[in-house]
Amino acid sequence: MGRDQRRAPRPGVEWQFETLSLPPDFSRNVVTRLLVDRAEHGGWELDRLRIGNDGVRRVVLRRKIIRQRLTLFSG
Repeated sequence: MGRDQRRAPRPGVEWQFETLSLPPDFSRNVVTRLLVDRAEHGGWELDRLRIGNDGVRRVVLRRKIIRQRLTLFSG
């Protein structure tokens, strides 16, 4: 159902991407609810949504990867 990948559009910012393919028999309300749940609980945001001629929705979600920096204390 999904695929993860990473790409960095500019230095210092990394995004994690997930691709979903949703069948044409899912109603618009079901798709909306699914995407809202992913946004609220997983921190995802919509990057791209395409509806093919066959009715399959191809959704690309993204979220920012936050890296912790090593902090050294002197003293």
